[in-house]
Amino acid sequence: MSNQGKKVRVHYIGTLNDGSKFDSSYDRDQPLEFVCGGGMMIKGFDAAVENMEVGQVVDVHLMPEEAYGMPVPENILTIAIADMPGAENCEIGTQVYLQTPDGNSIPVRVTEKDETSITFDANHELAGKELNFKIKLVEIVED
Repeated sequence: MSNQGKKVRVHYIGTLNDGSKFDSSYDRDQPLEFVCGGGMMIKGFDAAVENMEVGQVVDVHLMPEEAYGMPVPENILTIAIADMPGAENCEIGTQVYLQTPDGNSIPVRVTEKDETSITFDANHELAGKELNFKIKLVEIVED
């Protein structure tokens, strides 16, 4: 039985290899709903749910390639603070949005800053990390 193409609801806890939790649907008291195999989730999470049965709990360990991929060096941008009004107020670790030439906004994190320049990282914050999930299939939603 495959859940491919079906709308499902899951509860999950996501942790890093050191045991620290980075996300949990239980904390929001709301299962996550998505179409299995629909490209809404990271590959390894989708694959884990594909053959689950309602009520089943699985533990999965995902390598970066099955999750958010490896960091892309081209997604790191260093700009002179003088060329970016307001950048002097940004703190390291802060998420801000930069506008692309075509007018879209992309989330970036401030990773470095000195008196003259500021560095932004547009890679997903979990890029390059191995992820662990405990997933429980709560429901297969029938339309």
